[in-house]
Amino acid sequence: MLHTRKNAIRRGTEDYIIDSTVFLIMTFVFLVTIYPFFYCIVISFNEGIDASLGGIFLWPRKFTLENYYQVFSNQQLMPAFGISIMRTVIGTLMTVLFTGLVAFALSHSYLIGRNLYTNLMIIAMYFSGGLIPYFLLIKNLGLYNTFWVYIIPGLFGIWNCILMTNFIRSIPEALEESARIDGANDLIIFFRIIVPVSMPVIATVMLFVGVGHWNDWYTTAFYTRDRTLRTASYILKELISKANLTSVLGSDAATAARAADAAAQNYTAESLRMATMVVVVVPIVCVYPFLQKYFVKGVMIGSIKG
Repeated sequence: MLHTRKNAIRRGTEDYIIDSTVFLIMTFVFLVTIYPFFYCIVISFNEGIDASLGGIFLWPRKFTLENYYQVFSNQQLMPAFGISIMRTVIGTLMTVLFTGLVAFALSHSYLIGRNLYTNLMIIAMYFSGGLIPYFLLIKNLGLYNTFWVYIIPGLFGIWNCILMTNFIRSIPEALEESARIDGANDLIIFFRIIVPVSMPVIATVMLFVGVGHWNDWYTTAFYTRDRTLRTASYILKELISKANLTSVLGSDAATAARAADAAAQNYTAESLRMATMVVVVVPIVCVYPFLQKYFVKGVMIGSIKG
């Protein structure tokens, strides 16, 4: 019997060929995916004038911190980082809370008008009024050129709500029923039972929403005009889209003089863009590993169970 079991699990030549092929393909995909970001890091630590000559692939040829010094001395970037952090933290927490409350309500079959709400959500997910009506709505609500334009319009996400609704439906009803017998109301049930049990899907939605807030430059470009409301992603977008060093460093007399003297320095517009890109991307990359363990579980359960 034991001999038969050993023969049954013996691996053949085909198995090793398939494993080797899969390993080579995944290694190639990994390298193609990670190398562009790695290249940005390499260029950001290399002298800009030297990097413009080309031939740098795996490590800096002339190591320097000048690029990062120039980035962090930029008077626009640091306030923009503060706005991005505030927006990401406040927006993510409020969005998860608001969407979770709506999902908790929609998870109950006895909710009056539940099918109507669901159908309206599905329609709104595929059709919108367009940019101009949305802009007029934002302006009439008094959100234009305010910090809250980053928070309030995105409080409810339809896809996230569907994900959380399906997850909450998978929670045994006995937990809620026992709490109601003990006199708990809907808010107590939500915060003391639903939220702790739903941490996988909550972490997943937090990751979706947080990355969206951090990377969004579109809202800044169209719905704000105050320079103090600019986010780090918008500054990065400007640095990438503008080729001249004067635009990168600013428009005042002091920074214009620095731009005119750039040839004597060890940085270029390209090296500054690379350094800024690394500075903007690293924070959100560092957050991801802490939420990764919940990610797959939350998506799978929230998508399948209903």
